[in-house]
Amino acid sequence: MAEPSSVDLPAEAASLRFAPRILYLSQSPAQVEAVLCGQSISLEEAKPLRDDISTDEITPIAILTHYDEKLGRYPYTGFKSGDRMPVGTGAIAASGIEVVVAGRRYGKGSSREHSPRAEKLAGVRLVIAESFERIYRQNADNIGLFTSTDFGLIGRIAAGEAIPVDELVTGRDALAGAILKAGGLLRFGQKSMKDVQPVASLQQKQPRTLFEKIVARHALRTRLTSAQPSPGDGAFVRADWRFIHEYYTGMAAHMLHANFGRPLLLHAPDSIVVFEDHTSYVEESPAHRRGGLVPNVWRMVDAQRAFVAAYGLRSHRTLTEQEAALDDGSNVAGISHAMVAERYALPGQLVVGTDSHTPHSGALGCVAFGVGTTDMANAFVTGAVRLTVPQSVRVRLDGILARGVTAKDLVLHMLALPFIRSGGGVGKVFEFTGEGIAALSTDERATLTNMSAELGGFTGIVAPDAETVRFLRERRGIDFDLQPWMRSDEGAVYAHELHVDCAAVAPMVAAPGDPGNGLPLESVEAPVRIDIAYGGSCTAGKREDFDHYHAVLRWAADRGLRVAPGVQLFLQFGTTAVRDYCVAAGYLDAFERVGARILQPSCGACGNCGPGGSSDAGQVTVSAINRNFPGRGGPGSVWLASPPTVAASAIAGELMSFEALRLRHG
Repeated sequence: MAEPSSVDLPAEAASLRFAPRILYLSQSPAQVEAVLCGQSISLEEAKPLRDDISTDEITPIAILTHYDEKLGRYPYTGFKSGDRMPVGTGAIAASGIEVVVAGRRYGKGSSREHSPRAEKLAGVRLVIAESFERIYRQNADNIGLFTSTDFGLIGRIAAGEAIPVDELVTGRDALAGAILKAGGLLRFGQKSMKDVQPVASLQQKQPRTLFEKIVARHALRTRLTSAQPSPGDGAFVRADWRFIHEYYTGMAAHMLHANFGRPLLLHAPDSIVVFEDHTSYVEESPAHRRGGLVPNVWRMVDAQRAFVAAYGLRSHRTLTEQEAALDDGSNVAGISHAMVAERYALPGQLVVGTDSHTPHSGALGCVAFGVGTTDMANAFVTGAVRLTVPQSVRVRLDGILARGVTAKDLVLHMLALPFIRSGGGVGKVFEFTGEGIAALSTDERATLTNMSAELGGFTGIVAPDAETVRFLRERRGIDFDLQPWMRSDEGAVYAHELHVDCAAVAPMVAAPGDPGNGLPLESVEAPVRIDIAYGGSCTAGKREDFDHYHAVLRWAADRGLRVAPGVQLFLQFGTTAVRDYCVAAGYLDAFERVGARILQPSCGACGNCGPGGSSDAGQVTVSAINRNFPGRGGPGSVWLASPPTVAASAIAGELMSFEALRLRHG
């Protein structure tokens, strides 16, 4: 099969002509259906457009078991318009649509390259939106799918005008433009990345942020990129660690073998880590069972295992409950980005992974960001990782969080701020500073950097300090020596400064549909009955998260309380190290006494990959995961909350803080 990265753009093409009928992803399902039935409508007729269309809607998680031309049957099958999902399987390919138009923050959420790849395989050649999320747009570049924020193109395309390629890449950095003109990253790499060299000099002419310093220390010199890249520049960097998981490895192997043959010569294979962290509970995933996709999942897993075996790569594999029961404790596994922070990343390093929550490790003072499959495939063979150097936002956390308020509450509070809601943080680095960050543990800092993805950010970072040194010594047995350069310089330039009064943050929730729907829990006007409570994921499956679950559930167990009738409570460890910590601390007794189901480490319900997700649209879940886009965590409604609120709500049978639960039961 021809890869999408190598088709559709003739060499030296000066202009491109598109089919004039345009699909508008409208808030009106009737308008979407009209276009799919062959009608042409105008932008004015289609308005208002849908904002915040996530990759979960473009390609729902069950679709990710495909990584070849079959993806072309599925774009937008999770897209919600009004009260329905108007795009059926195969509809885009059958329609002849080549141009799609949407609103703000298109492609938010997961780093899955399956989304632009599905669009392109279905015949889409250009996506126009008011703004794009960074990973989605870079993934589109990498396979030669054009994206634009120029709504002036719409009328010209509808009139049949050919659009100059230079206009399609207007406003992009030179590297992005060159990749698109080449037809994608792999084709570009074959032509232009044969003489990649590390930068010999680290001369610094002006004050820099910590992020910029780390990027400069990892920058590579190429024909099109600067030796000392600044914000806005396209660049290639050498990563200290590259990691991938089973939803991406099969696709990466497929495209690499198709382009370069077998065997591959991988660059620095000792710095590649492969994780099997999503699928150990897939047999219990309603989404995968309902679609008959479980056999596809196991073929995907087998493809990863074959790639690991063929190239002798380091790997970690989560176990099924049956396997875990037989494990002697020697298996070390867990959610990829949580494991990277626990075992691999160090201050000052640069880490990339095929997951949007790779910024988790930024809590240690390293640069960590998510990439798509083509980026990782290219990095496997060249050692070079592409980025457009972003601007930074300095977040000053003033004061200290109140007792019972967590970093999850803090980030839900931030997500509701006008600056974030308006897209001000899209593509930026969030540098967390101030008294509030100094008071937080590394686990809590990781909640903030992890959910920089939901803030729209490129990544999140915290300058390493004494707390970082403590974490590395106590958790990993490393005596780390902080270097004077590992902080932002006085006078470094920031695109924006955001002040947050930590003392004013209350226990928060995010209403269903988007993590940005945050509000104080006490502001929820009517009681919200729940059916499912889920505590886990990379965001909320760490040691301190389990300290919170235990504090609530031990309090409940000591008073004879149990999980409310009709409610299921799932607690899932993020890693085997967290599980072993909980066992040693005696936490499992309280969990079992209240009736919680304990799950082995895995991504689980967060990605519709196991227990804890809904199976019916009428079900309501309160979850400690990081995002609640439509379809994420099942067909029901998902409220986001902190670990103590999730545990307290499970006991109460409705959304409730731990403080309110204590008041209710004296």
